[in-house]
Amino acid sequence: MVDDLPLTPEDVEEITSILSKSSYDVLDIETARFRLRVKRAGEGFTQEWTPIGGETKEVASAVEPEVAAEQDGLLVIKPPLPGTFYRAPQPGAPPFVEVGDKVTADTVVAIIETMKLMNPVHAGVEGEIVEIIPENAEPIEATTVLMKVKPA
Repeated sequence: MVDDLPLTPEDVEEITSILSKSSYDVLDIETARFRLRVKRAGEGFTQEWTPIGGETKEVASAVEPEVAAEQDGLLVIKPPLPGTFYRAPQPGAPPFVEVGDKVTADTVVAIIETMKLMNPVHAGVEGEIVEIIPENAEPIEATTVLMKVKPA
């Protein structure tokens, strides 16, 4: 669905660059084809877009994390894109999840910062977190296993 976004990642990066140099916290752009809302969130930005005639979606939630089975019966959560892995919404805040926490498919388990945009990562599966692999603020690839989940 990200391919439905009528802007390239470079376009969004340029928009956030302009916004970061301004005193504004929110930028709301509406055209005949789409509406894009970029909002300052701590050190970075979050974004949501609406194709005209469609429903609002956060860009990051349109790109779901990969959930794959492991040989030991656990599921693994991989990020939807490369970037920097964050366990909490902001420095000093409690982590989204800890080992032993129960999650649903919609539970936000982390944030991946890519091109100064903060992209929430949803569990994509129902179960219990049994392992969190990357350290907070660690650079990760799209193939990195973020967490292991025991399915419900």
